Amino acid sequence: MEQNVIRKVTFLHEFGKTKNGEQTHLFTLENSNGMKVKVCDYGATLVSLIVPDKDGKDTDIVLGYDNVDPYQGASAFLGANVGRNANRIKGARCIIDGVEYNLESNDGDNGNNLHSGSNCTALKMWKAIYDENVNDKISFEILSKDMEQGFPGNLKVNLTYILTEDNELILNYKGTTDKTTIANFTNHSYYNLNGHDSGEVYEQKLMINGDYFTPFATNNSIPSGEIRSVKGTPMDFTEMKSIGRDIDVEDEQLKFGTGYDHNFMINGNAHELRLAAKAIGDKSGIKMELYTDTPGLQLYTANFVSDESGKNGAVYNRRHAFCLEPQYVPDNINNDKFESAILKPDEEYNMNIKLKFL
Repeated sequence: MEQNVIRKVTFLHEFGKTKNGEQTHLFTLENSNGMKVKVCDYGATLVSLIVPDKDGKDTDIVLGYDNVDPYQGASAFLGANVGRNANRIKGARCIIDGVEYNLESNDGDNGNNLHSGSNCTALKMWKAIYDENVNDKISFEILSKDMEQGFPGNLKVNLTYILTEDNELILNYKGTTDKTTIANFTNHSYYNLNGHDSGEVYEQKLMINGDYFTPFATNNSIPSGEIRSVKGTPMDFTEMKSIGRDIDVEDEQLKFGTGYDHNFMINGNAHELRLAAKAIGDKSGIKMELYTDTPGLQLYTANFVSDESGKNGAVYNRRHAFCLEPQYVPDNINNDKFESAILKPDEEYNMNIKLKFL
């Protein structure tokens, strides 16, 4: 993809040390329109995304923390780059090339593997790669070692952030493996378009370009294999509506997810960059579009966030944000109704997320 050049990449400051004594750093990308992006080499985490609102006021629209410490072992995954497998694998087990692999069970009583367990890439140091003379991007690299998360193969991953003069933030993921494995990353940012510290998002508007979603059979958050039309259900975001309009109606799927925590099948070719969602801050007027080249998009409305101490003294609670997570359908490895996230040694994983601000 062709990109415009940004104004600068800045090493901002140290961001604290990990529990293992590793020094972390915060980097800032900035364009001439007032957009700023702050990313950390721990988890390659998106810490801050600052966008001018309708009155020109700088507004940080992603939830996050003031230093690295709360990101370590955090269950909310604020701004995280989750891999090698995002979302859930039923029963914390999967079969790859005829071999059964047992994974960490870390999804409460459900017995599932969630976000690849305690060795998730979001909870690791990544190597930052940047050149102040190039000034149009910053990259992070990590090696997810063979069996480190219970998955086979040494998976080498590169994530590049690019901020353009067209107010686009682009995340490009690339990866290769020496054994057949799973490659299904996502960015787990929590968005609040009125500002990260502005409270509930019920009145913010959302459109999802998906005519179908993948319902759960039970409350274990695992898709049943059915691909169901959103028509006539609270899952219908095909036209812009407030996030809170239907979130508390009597509905089995909302009960299972304690709100929205569901995968939508994005319309169009599953491996072409295309519009997946639009959102508008009802107070800020900030308009965001999300494009991706994955089959699905997980909508999560921060249903389980509670008294989370965030940036600048903010306290985050239930439904103070929403996540839009491009990915393969959850548990695709165990369900042949869905496209598999399998990556083979002769292939390259290549996934893109583009956030555009209007």
